[in-house]
Amino acid sequence: MFQMLLVIIYISFISLGLPDSLLGSAWPSIYPELEVPVSYAGIISMIIAMGTIVSSLQSDRLTRKLGTGKVTAVSVGITAAALFGFSVSGSFWMLCLWAVPYGLGAGSVDASLNNYVALHYKSRHMSWLHCMWGVGATIGPYIMGFALTGGMDWNGGYRIISVLQIVLTIILVVSLPLWKRQTSASVSENAAAEPKALSVREILRIPGAKEVMVCFFCYCAVEQTAALWASSYLTLYKGVPAETAARFAGMFFIGITIGRAVSGFITIKLNDVQMIRLGQGFIGLGILILLLPLGEGASLAGLIVIGLGCAPIYPCIIHSTPDHFGTDRSQAVIGVQMASAYIGTCLMPPLFGLIANHISAALFPIYMLAILVLMVVMHEILTRKTIPQKEQAKSLPAHDI
Repeated sequence: MFQMLLVIIYISFISLGLPDSLLGSAWPSIYPELEVPVSYAGIISMIIAMGTIVSSLQSDRLTRKLGTGKVTAVSVGITAAALFGFSVSGSFWMLCLWAVPYGLGAGSVDASLNNYVALHYKSRHMSWLHCMWGVGATIGPYIMGFALTGGMDWNGGYRIISVLQIVLTIILVVSLPLWKRQTSASVSENAAAEPKALSVREILRIPGAKEVMVCFFCYCAVEQTAALWASSYLTLYKGVPAETAARFAGMFFIGITIGRAVSGFITIKLNDVQMIRLGQGFIGLGILILLLPLGEGASLAGLIVIGLGCAPIYPCIIHSTPDHFGTDRSQAVIGVQMASAYIGTCLMPPLFGLIANHISAALFPIYMLAILVLMVVMHEILTRKTIPQKEQAKSLPAHDI
């Protein structure tokens, strides 16, 4: 039963990844058609991120009221509706309008599922869970590239993803009895271990909390800047055709997907902190490759390497939260981490859009390098300030399956 629920969670994260890479891969085709500046992709990205921040901050309340299963099914359904709205949009303001439910649908399910897995599963499952996100994020650009080259235009690409999301919503609705049974078992097991709710001010007083928030902010800034602007960077600076650039951007997500699949096995030998450092090193190597004056093949390799570097960081930061802060405070800290991540998603990709529009898209790797340096510094400070508290993890069961 618990294994079947894990499969459903994996399917849910595929649904989260499917639309995440669409805007970046489609934007080189969208902005000339809608006659808007290239930087306007940042506006849509910001609206989506703001909606995600709002819904993630409400995720704890919604999950307590509805349960993780219902929150997941409803959120995916809302995202499906928003994607269909994108598929029928013919103006920039319509895209902005549909970006609101798009973001609202993503936040609650992301925070809820990450909290659930961090508390109940081992690190390898967290890596494989986010690998499933990478599967969806990798498929997305290929579907968009297929639509662009097959005469369906970018609207058709969004329509295909919308249909897939609807199918996933149906699967999640059918699976609700599994969630109900598991939720009932968990409540009876852990009723005495319910953690005390903490305010944001109380969380910020915890040693290392500010550093992990900045670290998460920086990671998502790097990931989403790459996701949104890789295609435009290749088109505007490297001279790669828009259709080819859309597929090249997909290489970034292939790197993430493969990396997270492999990371699940590496976590058996390396701990979360070591995995994060390894990922940061790979991101730096990928950025260096992009900086070198080489051809399309090197750019492709650079995006893959950056994706490989991103692979272990997000899941390992989430999974290491109970070790750094204790299981009694992990849920509260994870909620703030997720909000910080979405703020990074909200602010940093649009900022690079302004830089690309007013200075040059050639600064894309330099911009990511600066964010990476800050992330490395914050993570090292975090590891020095916090002491692993694995003995506290015994207060909640970690199912070894």
